[in-house]
Amino acid sequence: MKKWGWISGIILVVLITAYFLIGNFFYNLALNPHTDKDFMENNDNLKQSEFISKEAIQKLESDDKVFELKHPATEIFITSKDDLKLQALKYTQEKQSHKWMIGAHGYGGENIFMTRWNRHFYAKDYNIIVPNLRGHGSSEGDYIGMGWDDRKDIVQWIDLVVKEDPQAEIVLFGLSMGAATMMMTSGEDLPANVKVIVEDCGYTSAADVFTYQLDQLYGLPPFPVINAANTMAQIKAGYSIKEASALQQLKKNKTPILFIHGDADTFVPYKMVDTLYDATTVEKEKLIIKHAGHGEANEMNSALYWSSIWKFVDRYM
Repeated sequence: MKKWGWISGIILVVLITAYFLIGNFFYNLALNPHTDKDFMENNDNLKQSEFISKEAIQKLESDDKVFELKHPATEIFITSKDDLKLQALKYTQEKQSHKWMIGAHGYGGENIFMTRWNRHFYAKDYNIIVPNLRGHGSSEGDYIGMGWDDRKDIVQWIDLVVKEDPQAEIVLFGLSMGAATMMMTSGEDLPANVKVIVEDCGYTSAADVFTYQLDQLYGLPPFPVINAANTMAQIKAGYSIKEASALQQLKKNKTPILFIHGDADTFVPYKMVDTLYDATTVEKEKLIIKHAGHGEANEMNSALYWSSIWKFVDRYM
C-alpha cells in the first residue's frame, strides 16, 4: 500500500508540474507582451487577400503618410486604476468640435497603426484619442488584457474627454482586439456622451478565440491547456480569460452598435459576428464585407465600409 501511495504521490506531482508548465508556456505565448509572437508571423489566417491589389494598398499608405504630415498627433497620458502609465495619441480639430472618436488597435499592434481609420474620422470633424492598450507601444503593462482590463482604461479615457468637453459626443471604434475591448466597455456604466460604437472583426471572448487558435495552430483541445493558461493569467495578470467576454458585456450594452466583419476572416472566425449580433438587444446593424480577411474590410471595399459607418453613426451624432 505504501508503494502505491508513493507512486500516486509522484504521479500527482508530475501532473501538477506539467499543468503549470503548460499554463506558463501558453500564458507567455499569448499574454506576455515581452515574448516573441512567432505564431503571428507567416500565419495563413493573416495572409493578405488576393482580392486586394497592391495599388490599392499603396494608395492607402500614401494617404496615411499625407495625413500624418498635415496633422501630427500630440501625446497624452493617464494613470490607470492599477497605477500604469498609459499613453494615447490625440488629434485635435483646428476649429472647435464636440465630436470625438476614441479608437483601439488590435492584438500586438500600436496606436500609430490606426491612421487609416483616424483620418476618416478627422475629415468628418472628429477630435480623436487613440490609446496604446496596456502592454502595447508606449503604455506600461506586463500583460495583454485581451480587452478585459482595457475596458476600465477606456472608461478613463472617456472620462478624460468628458472632463475636457462636457458637450462631447463620442464614438467608440475598435479593430480586432480593440473591437473586443469596445464591446467589453459597452457593458459598463457609460456616460450619455457615448453615442455609438463601431466594432470591426472583434471576438466573442478571450477563451473562445484562444480555443479556436489553439486548435488552428497546434491541433490541441481546450482542456487542459486553456484551464492551465487561465490559472497563470489569474496568478500573473489578475484576470480570468474565461471572464473576459465581449458576448456577456454586450448583453448589458445600452449603446447602438455597428458590427463589421469580413466573410473570409479565419483568424477571428467570421461566424463570431453572428453570435455577437444576436446577443445585442439595442439598435444595431451588421456589415459583412465579401472576400475580406482579418482586419481587411476597409482595404477590401473602402467605399462600402465608410458609407455604411457614416450612415449608421450619423443617426446618433
